[in-house]
Amino acid sequence: MTGLIVHEWIEANGGAEKVVAAMVDAFPGVDVLALWDDAPGTLGTDRVTESWLARTPLRRSKIASLPVLPFAWRRLLDAQRRHEWVIASSHLFAHHVRPRGADTGVPKVVYAYTPARYLWTPELDPRGANPAVRAAAALLKPIDKRRAQEAVAVAGISRFIVERIERTWQRPAEVLYPPVDVEEIQAVADWAAVLDADDAATLESLPTDFVLGASRMVPYKRLDRVIRAGELAGLPVVLAGGGPEEARLRSQGAAASVPVHFVSRPSDPLLRALYARCSAFVFLPIEDFGIMPIEAMAAGAKVVVNRVGGAAETLEVCGREHGTAVDPDDDSDLAIGIREVAGRSGRVPPAATHAFSRARFIDEIRDYVSRHTG
Repeated sequence: MTGLIVHEWIEANGGAEKVVAAMVDAFPGVDVLALWDDAPGTLGTDRVTESWLARTPLRRSKIASLPVLPFAWRRLLDAQRRHEWVIASSHLFAHHVRPRGADTGVPKVVYAYTPARYLWTPELDPRGANPAVRAAAALLKPIDKRRAQEAVAVAGISRFIVERIERTWQRPAEVLYPPVDVEEIQAVADWAAVLDADDAATLESLPTDFVLGASRMVPYKRLDRVIRAGELAGLPVVLAGGGPEEARLRSQGAAASVPVHFVSRPSDPLLRALYARCSAFVFLPIEDFGIMPIEAMAAGAKVVVNRVGGAAETLEVCGREHGTAVDPDDDSDLAIGIREVAGRSGRVPPAATHAFSRARFIDEIRDYVSRHTG
């Protein structure tokens, strides 16, 4: 017998997929069930089964599938062979899964990225403003809360999320930080030295001292405030990424009092070289966890983060001396924070981010499953 991981859906370059890939490494031979798999091979295993929803048009629209999923998960797991345990890797409704068939009565644990933000914290997720989602929320929230009680244990990705779990699902949970690629980042002493010719030319075209912002260019990532941070510090700004806000950000950058440079959709090596070179990495959204500030610190960068959310928590774990947390809407607070961090000498030492390593996560997820399923 072995275990089973159930996951919402599989897509390329997703943070949750990196977590599930680490789970697969933690439990060799584990089976995986997902609603659909849009990136075969991403998890490093061929033991992935898609649900019947993968053969329907719902595969192409997460919003359209939303009202169906809480009910679909109840009939998706009709196992032909028995597993020892089930892990629900859940940011929406995967924790609703009900072991059936050979798996009837098998213990289920949950690894929660968040209770569904569409339902519980729509103010933090613009998709929650969709009229269909708002209409469904009144029906789905009691069901979601009730089914969260079925698991023998729940773990959340941060204290910020554990508090949300306790507030919304009204059940206890423990913190189990997800893995970040700190070992991979720190395996290369100088990322600038391993860039291809195009990336090397891009890096050399940028200032030697700059404030860095990097993410998908959407409103809640607050990249407009990264530009403001550069103005307040009197430092050039580099924004790395792409998305629907890029044109607006370019317009704001052209009018800024400091030079603002754009790096469209950087490769991983180039992003890591940018982390290593910047005077400060500025990350201002309210995030459930916040992987990018940890990546930046793993590359040696000091960080400025939002004092609300998971990024402030992970900075505390790594060490407050490696950055600061601010109110991104307060120019005075932002100015003090960015000047303080950009003015500090030295780089973040490699040991600071080891609490978020992949090896640590593998050990802790094995212990979590063992403690709660026997």
